[in-house]
Amino acid sequence: MTKAQKLILASGSPRRVELLAQAGIEPARLMPMDLDETPKRSEHPRSLARRLSAEKAKAALAAIKGEAGWDGSYILAADTVVCVGRRILPKPELVSEASSALHLLSGRSHRVYTGVCLITPDRTLRQKVVDTKVRFKRLSGFDIESYLASGQWRGKAGAYGIQGIAGSFVVKLVGSYSNVVGLPLYETVGLLVGEGYDVHNRWLEG
Repeated sequence: MTKAQKLILASGSPRRVELLAQAGIEPARLMPMDLDETPKRSEHPRSLARRLSAEKAKAALAAIKGEAGWDGSYILAADTVVCVGRRILPKPELVSEASSALHLLSGRSHRVYTGVCLITPDRTLRQKVVDTKVRFKRLSGFDIESYLASGQWRGKAGAYGIQGIAGSFVVKLVGSYSNVVGLPLYETVGLLVGEGYDVHNRWLEG
C-alpha cells in the first residue's frame, strides 16, 4: 500500500525538491502553480503565506481533476514571504527591486514566513505557518553590487537565497534554517506523517 502513495508538489522550486530529498521524500509529480501573489490591502505577511500556500494546493487539486491515476494523491504546497515589520518584500525580477530590498535588509533583522499546505487523499486541508527571524550584517555598496551581479537574487523572496552567497550575510538566525530556504522540514514531515504518508518506509527503501 505504501508504494501506491503519490505526492504532488505544487511547486517547481529546485530548493523545495532538494529539501524533500534531504528528508528522503521524492514527489511523484511537480506542478508549479502560476498565481497572482499580490498581497491584499493590509494583509499581514503571515496571512499572505498561509493564503498563497492554500491557493496553490487547491489549484493543483483542481488541475488533476479527472486525470486517471492521480486521484487520492497527497498535494503539498508552500509559499515563502520575507518582511521587515509588516512590509512585504518582493520576489524580484528587476535589479532595481532587488537593490531596494537588499538596502532595506542591510544591518537589520527581518522575518521569513513559510506557509505549508497539505491536501490529503480524503481532501482534508492541513496547514502550518513557520516563522524564522534573520539578521543581516551591514552590507556595503560593493556587497550589494557584487551580489546583484551574481544573479542569485532573481525570483527569490526578499531578493536573496540563504543557501547561496547570501548565507555569508547572516549574522544571526533564530528558528528553522530550512524554512528560510523555502520549506520547513520538521513541520512538513510532521504534516505528512500525521496524515498517513509513509515517510519512514522511504528511508528504509533509500
